[in-house]
Amino acid sequence: MHKFLIIVLLILGMKLSAQELNCVVLINSAEIGVSNRKIFDNMQNDIFEYMNNTKWTSSVYKTHERIDCSLTINILEAISANSFRGSLQLKVSRPVYNATYTTSILNFNDNDISFNYQEFQPLVYNENSFESNLVSILTFYAYTILGYQADTFGYKGGENFFQLAENVVNVAQQGGGVGWNRIDGNYTRYQLNENLLSPVYEQYRKTMYEYHILGLDRMVDNTREAKEVMSKSIQDLQNLYNDRPNTFLIRVFFDTKGDEIVDVFSDGPRIDTSQLREVLSRIYSSYDEKWKEIKM
Repeated sequence: MHKFLIIVLLILGMKLSAQELNCVVLINSAEIGVSNRKIFDNMQNDIFEYMNNTKWTSSVYKTHERIDCSLTINILEAISANSFRGSLQLKVSRPVYNATYTTSILNFNDNDISFNYQEFQPLVYNENSFESNLVSILTFYAYTILGYQADTFGYKGGENFFQLAENVVNVAQQGGGVGWNRIDGNYTRYQLNENLLSPVYEQYRKTMYEYHILGLDRMVDNTREAKEVMSKSIQDLQNLYNDRPNTFLIRVFFDTKGDEIVDVFSDGPRIDTSQLREVLSRIYSSYDEKWKEIKM
């Protein structure tokens, strides 16, 4: 009986300490020809285990509270038997309150990643010293996922996670990999993290908060009012655009939310979308054909 109680308590303890991420991992190596194809299966499994079984926070997450996300790593070149170059696509979503619908909160393409992977070697992160570029990339995105999710529930709610991601950036610079430094370009891990933490781009994070918690999450209770809030939150990005016309985060926002914006404002109770369409065409003209689908 005593042993039975211990087993039950252990099982309950495992459930109570469910990790934070529910991450689907895909390694796409179709572009390259290597003799050892098994290495990519092992790589996919090791990354899956690292993302989903690492305890990223001190909070207790129930199984249904885990954050849905996916990592697709496209291997474009095998530099050596254990060294690879490619790209990464990250997608993160969360459920909408009182609905069966899930909303995308981040859709981000990292077009230049390189890393070494040694089969059967554990992936271990050390916050104070550089271990490997692969571990740094995965850890950076884990904290970024947590930060984005928290930002949709509270204004700047993900600040601590973005700061943890910043620490990853700082330590990873020791390894000399691309994407960790200011000089590496405008659409990098460094740029994403720097922008998220900069007071200059606070409007982006305010929009993320208002759009989700004050808009989407209230659609069931009062659809018209929720759509008005969402419309205003999107239009407020014009303030950021006026100061920084080519800001990276505006592109990130509309790459993530573009289709959803069209769907929301083309269905249900109508509101006046004339000003919204005007602002959308001004601050993100790349989607002009898409914006035309929004009903006036």
